[in-house]
Amino acid sequence: MRKKWVIPASLIVGLGVTGWFLRSPIVGGYCRIFQMTIDAGLSRPKPDPQQYAVIKAELEAWRVQLAERHAQAKTRDEQVAVEYDARVILEQMLPSMMRCWLGTPWDFHGTAEAPGEGKIACGYFVSTVLKDAGFNVDRYRLAQQPSGNILQTFLSKKECSLTVGQKYDSFANDLTRREQGIYIVGLDSHVAFLVNDGAGFHFIHSSGSRPWCVVDEEKKNAHVLQRSNWRMIGNLTASPQLIRIWLKGEKIPVKVV
Repeated sequence: MRKKWVIPASLIVGLGVTGWFLRSPIVGGYCRIFQMTIDAGLSRPKPDPQQYAVIKAELEAWRVQLAERHAQAKTRDEQVAVEYDARVILEQMLPSMMRCWLGTPWDFHGTAEAPGEGKIACGYFVSTVLKDAGFNVDRYRLAQQPSGNILQTFLSKKECSLTVGQKYDSFANDLTRREQGIYIVGLDSHVAFLVNDGAGFHFIHSSGSRPWCVVDEEKKNAHVLQRSNWRMIGNLTASPQLIRIWLKGEKIPVKVV
């Protein structure tokens, strides 16, 4: 079991910016090690349900604490400061939750509720991680929607960007110039996370292609993303409205056709 990871309150409240800039080397190193393992044909990483449960509990504790601070804020500036702290927490902890699933087998009908406890389809991977991160959404109903509806469950249409037929290198370069954050990306027949950390991006998804499991891929290895003709993206953590909904634990209605 990995060492329990706890973010001190003083780091977020007083030194949140430091945490923001330190995250890239850690995340990038982990991703490179994982990809080298896959490329070398070695055994895939093992899912970590125990660490997942720890992070899930810690993130919920953070959400409750930050929600109390937000409710007690006397000015809009104070609320904005809390919302910023909430964004930092989500951008630090959500990728770690995703990576606890690495190696969990993919299946088109997979509905696993935790890492390694069965198989997981791409939509269920996205919906389960977000539900367990504190977004009050029906994971079953969400996972069964087209990727565009999954995006627009959390974000308005104007917060989403759609490209059709754009060459992959152009798309990837545009993405690295976008605001850092946790993105959802909808493809021709797939949905996934894009973690833009300022140093590049990580395509984290339950892959229906080799190696047929949850993977964390960088630009050069993200073949499913590369092959797609239709790409819709939206930055979850850049939306102040969504951050406030998360803090309050408000029910998020699933957008349906």
